[in-house]
Amino acid sequence: MIKRYLLAPGPTPVPPEALLAMAMPIIHHRSPDFLPVLDSAKKGLQWLCQTKNDVLIICSTGTGGMVGAVNNFFSAGDKALVINAGNFGERWTKICKAYNLSVEEMKIEWGFTVKPEDVEKALRRDPSIKGVFVQASETSTGVYHDIKALASVVKKFDNTVFVVDAISALVAHDLRMDEWGIDILIGGSQKGLMLPPGLAFVGISEKAWAFAEKSTLPKFYFNFRKERESLAKNQTNFTSPVTLIIGLNESLKILQKEGLENAFRRHERLAHATREAVKALGLEMFTRESPSNAVTAITAPAGVDGQEIYKNLRVKYGITAAGGQGQAKGKIFRIAHLGYAGTFDVITAIAGVEMVLKGMGHPVKLGTGVAVAQELLLA
Repeated sequence: MIKRYLLAPGPTPVPPEALLAMAMPIIHHRSPDFLPVLDSAKKGLQWLCQTKNDVLIICSTGTGGMVGAVNNFFSAGDKALVINAGNFGERWTKICKAYNLSVEEMKIEWGFTVKPEDVEKALRRDPSIKGVFVQASETSTGVYHDIKALASVVKKFDNTVFVVDAISALVAHDLRMDEWGIDILIGGSQKGLMLPPGLAFVGISEKAWAFAEKSTLPKFYFNFRKERESLAKNQTNFTSPVTLIIGLNESLKILQKEGLENAFRRHERLAHATREAVKALGLEMFTRESPSNAVTAITAPAGVDGQEIYKNLRVKYGITAAGGQGQAKGKIFRIAHLGYAGTFDVITAIAGVEMVLKGMGHPVKLGTGVAVAQELLLA
């Protein structure tokens, strides 16, 4: 028997409270029993996203929220500035092009972060740009972009909305939607919110809703105006994912008990310990600037396939982490410390990396990284 440990950047482990709540008998999504459930969930999401505006709950993965962020607020031919700094930045480009937006890509070398001043230059050079699209945490590279600074740039332009994929950043990072001026904020259930995949969350500012009034792109399932109307009645537009929303309430209760600031500090602490432990093993960070609190991206040692490290962690020791994506495949491996994660998840991950590398013939003194993590994570 091999005990399994889930240390990937999504799906992440689900706490027992949420699992037990989701195991209760199903209720009908249009019954009076469900109304307070959805009302509680929508208020909890407003608390999490730090907004007074609506946070829609969509039955889809986070990518569905990304699609809805395009087809509900823009029209064919509208200009979009996409920050392409990794695999998910590339996804923004693909979605925008699928809906016939005119895309200007700001390509950033993988492992580095975008400079807010470059975004401002691009917007001043072309004030017809309608939307700026970025990841908060670029999961493929382990980079966190400075959302506060970027928001301060975009809000200077009345005819431009700021669209943030926060799918792996929510809970791991402080994202103040109203205070900073984030117009569209997208989350997903299977990351920091500690749930199975299947829910997308989209927070929307009044500035963005004004854009929705002018959007002419086709929309049916991802129709946010209809979702907003339904949410006002504590319903979703189509069949509600009842079980997941019940679980969502439990996860939000756990986070509310912990407190937002404490949740942010926990993720920062776990991320810092992971990075320092990996460095103690002589490994290099793939992330060169502004590392994310959600996931640590590590460059594989010379001559070692990063995919083999990822594979051996899972096959030999039951640790599911993550390999590289896109151009980083085979070059890196990634360890998440996101959601339902604590001290011994990091220690387990580092111990596993040490054992895998030693088993692959890489010179490692067992316990080196673990000792660093333990020192940093002492209560």
